[in-house]
Amino acid sequence: MRMQFWRDAVKSIQENRPPHHPIAMALHKALKEFNIPAYHLKRIIDARDRDLFAPTYMSVDKVTDYAEATSSTMLYTLLSILKLSKSDTLSHAASHIGVASSFVTLLRSLPFHASKRRMIIPADLSSKNGVQEEDVFRCGGSAEGIKDAVYDFATVANNHLLTAREMFKDEGVAEAAMPVFLHAVPTSSYLVNLEKANFDAFDPKLQQRDWKLPPRIWWAARSKKF
Repeated sequence: MRMQFWRDAVKSIQENRPPHHPIAMALHKALKEFNIPAYHLKRIIDARDRDLFAPTYMSVDKVTDYAEATSSTMLYTLLSILKLSKSDTLSHAASHIGVASSFVTLLRSLPFHASKRRMIIPADLSSKNGVQEEDVFRCGGSAEGIKDAVYDFATVANNHLLTAREMFKDEGVAEAAMPVFLHAVPTSSYLVNLEKANFDAFDPKLQQRDWKLPPRIWWAARSKKF
């Protein structure tokens, strides 16, 4: 019912009769002012709706599809606001960064989900590494195969990040687009820290704030590279 409200809200926004809801009214103003495609909002809503009914991912490809429809689409929206959505290079890079950031969000939240008896590592990676869900729920980071599964998942995320970086290896990101691509900095930072923790996603240190993150974001903005 909640998702249907937002589907109806987006439809009403397109027809210039937004519901009297503060977020809906703000979205209506943004879509008119920045000419944001309503398709992006519909895609995010549909993906979130599907995720509610199928919280377990059967494969890396399925997670990638979800990430592309949510995080990547949100970055496309930001590019639209900055009037940069016509650039294939920026859109392609944003796609990879969105996927990488979604994967990192799942890795970061693994301890929480495991405490609620939910497994968010894709089933194909769990099966490949001999991971038993019940072991993860009971033993956390000491469960057999879980570190190897986390390593595989993190490697896919890092590959997406490297692909995005490769597109700007010569001149860096255009200054106007850099606010969008700063999204990659905390993603990269977490992956570095995860490697230092020997891919134990349950290491308490990974849940702490990284004091180095603000200067890293500042340096990325200044150097135009992430």
